[in-house]
Amino acid sequence: MNVFSVISLLGGLAMFLYGMKLMGNNLKESSSGTLKIVIGKMTDNTVKALFLGVIITAMIQSSTATIVITSGLVAAGVLSFDQSFGIIVGANIGTTVTGQIIRLMDINAESGSFLQFFQPSTLAPLALIIGIILIMGFKFKRADNFGNIAIGFGILFTGLMNMTSAVSAFAESGIIDVLFENMGNNPFLSYFTGALISFVLQSSSATIGMLQAFSQAGTIPFKVVYVVIVGVYLGDCLTTGIVCAIGAKADSKRVGLLNIIYNLFKTVLVLVVVTLLKNFGVIDGLWDMTMRSGSIADANTIFNAVCALLLLPAGGILKKVTRKLIKDDKVASGKYADKVSALNPVFFRTPAIAFGGCYDVLTIMFDAATANIKKAFDVIYRYDEKTIEEIHEEEENIDYLTDCVDKYLIQLAPYVSEDLHLRILKQYHKLVSEFEHLGDYADKMADSATTIHEEGIVLSKTALNEIGLTRTLVEEIITYSSKAFEKRNISAAYHIEPSVDVLHDIVATLHDNHLVRLREGLCTVRGGVVFSDILTNVERIGKTCSNIGIATIARVSTEVENSKHSYTASIHQGKNEEYNMEYERTHEVYYGRLAAIDKEEPAAEVKDV
Repeated sequence: MNVFSVISLLGGLAMFLYGMKLMGNNLKESSSGTLKIVIGKMTDNTVKALFLGVIITAMIQSSTATIVITSGLVAAGVLSFDQSFGIIVGANIGTTVTGQIIRLMDINAESGSFLQFFQPSTLAPLALIIGIILIMGFKFKRADNFGNIAIGFGILFTGLMNMTSAVSAFAESGIIDVLFENMGNNPFLSYFTGALISFVLQSSSATIGMLQAFSQAGTIPFKVVYVVIVGVYLGDCLTTGIVCAIGAKADSKRVGLLNIIYNLFKTVLVLVVVTLLKNFGVIDGLWDMTMRSGSIADANTIFNAVCALLLLPAGGILKKVTRKLIKDDKVASGKYADKVSALNPVFFRTPAIAFGGCYDVLTIMFDAATANIKKAFDVIYRYDEKTIEEIHEEEENIDYLTDCVDKYLIQLAPYVSEDLHLRILKQYHKLVSEFEHLGDYADKMADSATTIHEEGIVLSKTALNEIGLTRTLVEEIITYSSKAFEKRNISAAYHIEPSVDVLHDIVATLHDNHLVRLREGLCTVRGGVVFSDILTNVERIGKTCSNIGIATIARVSTEVENSKHSYTASIHQGKNEEYNMEYERTHEVYYGRLAAIDKEEPAAEVKDV
């Protein structure tokens, strides 16, 4: 053994950890968009939740990720704290799947045998080949994800084989024999070694994988393995508990603590049962038996499965203990205080779910802003002080949500690397400010209504009808914007721009009409100023909706994303036939309605009431 053996061992460990991370991250990316829905619907009883925890953890190769996601969903109100227990137990079983995959190292196939196909020395390069073909040769939506999953699998086994080769050099020097002999004589050393390594690596699967690699030297007895394994349980759950506690609500923190308490009980249970079996001579033949990769994986799986069966009925007691240790949160104030709980930092490492939380809050912002716009139009015609107050209060709520989403997106940005997620990040950054602007313009229109009421300003019937015409067009544009954002309807997004351009033309015409009425004495100067302010905010609402549509299109179109100004310039130059047809249709409809208003006999001026 020399320094090169140490470098080889650490290099193999680095490859193993990177392969596991690459595979796990891409498994999460390809599945996490539906995890929230699946977890929410399949946790109505503990047994179903347990199986769900097993399946999800086996899929994404990380019990920590499963429990952290569960913690975030509890904070967001998608799950209750009580529902989380089954998932926690299942996640602890699901994490043993990695060890069962690694047991393939035990296969000793003859040359030409079918079993040789399943040896890591064959699977690793095969997975790497498949991965690079998927990444470089295919362009379907998840090709990169699936390719990286395969490459991660290949790197994982390559690192494992490097560790195994390095361990052979250590075995020849006798160091491993001495190390595990001391650990066998001192169970506390074995326990804390497993806990420490698992805590540092932040992965029970990686720690068990290292133990399986060392087992290839053929020197690890059962009396060492079982203590190291139960130590691993503690180290891994401490990491999870810390992550769950970051910026979380009480129930979210309880999920992390419940995992720690469950693993402490599991540790005590395994240690007590194995000690009793040893004292009664039941496992004397097993005690000093040399463990191989497969038997280590089996021991880990059996420990977790048996503990799950024994502790599952005690879930109520464990949850009561957890509730006593972590007190309830103070009741949050504010209309939407509970809604922003979806913006949980625990989701940063799973951007698909983090963006889902952002989408939920952005939807609330959009609905609140557009509801305010409709109320603002209402109070221009019929003043109502209570409605005015509601508009101003809701505007403050929209500002609050804007701050929350803005901060969350800024904090999320360092965790976003995939091209699709970068586009979503840009879109949401744009939309949060646009939705705030919609609320601002509604607020200013409400101020205009207040001015009309307090100053006794008189608007002509024609002016009021013209405002009503813009309202109809604005509501049509808002409907398109809603479909574009909330339903991700790209066709609706393309309909926004021509409608907004017609609105711009209509507003310009109404300004001209107002000047005519002013000269003819049909409208006061002060009334004209307020009328002009209303039209200005109406036009700004249209422009904001245009930005919403373009941001939605840019999410799926690289060309539009790279040059939004070129896109708008080209359609305004008549180069887009779909735009031209929609513009002409909308122009004909609304100018026809405007002509009907102009033909009406001028009515006596009336005060708004």
